[in-house]
Amino acid sequence: MPARPRLLYVTDLAYPARGRRYGDEDVFLTSRLRAEFDLAMCHPLDAAALMGGFDAVVVRNSGPVLHYRREYDAFRERAAASGTPVYNPLTGRADMDGKQYLLDLTRAGFPVIPTVDRPEDLDRLPEADVYVAKPRAGADSIGLRFVPGAELADLDWDDVLVQPRVDFRYEVSFYYVDDTFQYALHAPDPERRWVLEPYEATDADLAFARRFVDWNTLDHGIQRVDACRTREGELLLVELEDLNPYLSLDRVPESTRDAFVEAMAGSLHGFLRAAGR
Repeated sequence: MPARPRLLYVTDLAYPARGRRYGDEDVFLTSRLRAEFDLAMCHPLDAAALMGGFDAVVVRNSGPVLHYRREYDAFRERAAASGTPVYNPLTGRADMDGKQYLLDLTRAGFPVIPTVDRPEDLDRLPEADVYVAKPRAGADSIGLRFVPGAELADLDWDDVLVQPRVDFRYEVSFYYVDDTFQYALHAPDPERRWVLEPYEATDADLAFARRFVDWNTLDHGIQRVDACRTREGELLLVELEDLNPYLSLDRVPESTRDAFVEAMAGSLHGFLRAAGR
């Protein structure tokens, strides 16, 4: 019998994510993926030391990297040096590499919440009573602040991005495996981001989300396109998650979960073939 691929599955099962249960999601996914892979789980701080015995490393709900930046950088360096494939691939252009992509997409004219990183560029933003200041390397709303327009002159701009605070109707997320749409969820109440319900995406919605998936150019991997629906009906990108997006699989029907697991397993097989494993 041919040897089955060996995967090191990286997750922080105990991370206290607000409104999400990382452990439950990863216990479910690994229980299903074991049908096709030999699989072991580890904490992100242990990944660099353990990766040598596996065909690939799968990074899932590993928590915000800013909590262990030095160890994460060492993990990336060791994976590159050893040639160990990492899923999602470390070539992602979005949250995997900080928030620079919000600036890049703004400058390229994509439908994204307008973003600047210099006070002299504030005139490129629409006027707002309140602005959002977020760390360039932030995640999970850590370090996010709301700044009244009158106080922007006193803002410390070191490694900070600034956006207008958008008055939106709801947030919606589109979930992809490779370049294939899987499902969408939305939060009807703007004050309860993780109370999600299934969302029937229109063709226009999917065209919006697909622009960002195409822009990111990841051949394999899981991505989540987070957007907000403005009062005028326009969708604007909030975040493009390509490092370790939480999937909210507990919020979708069983048939959708089954289809997602099948798509993820197929993606992993294709990823391993492309890597020669």
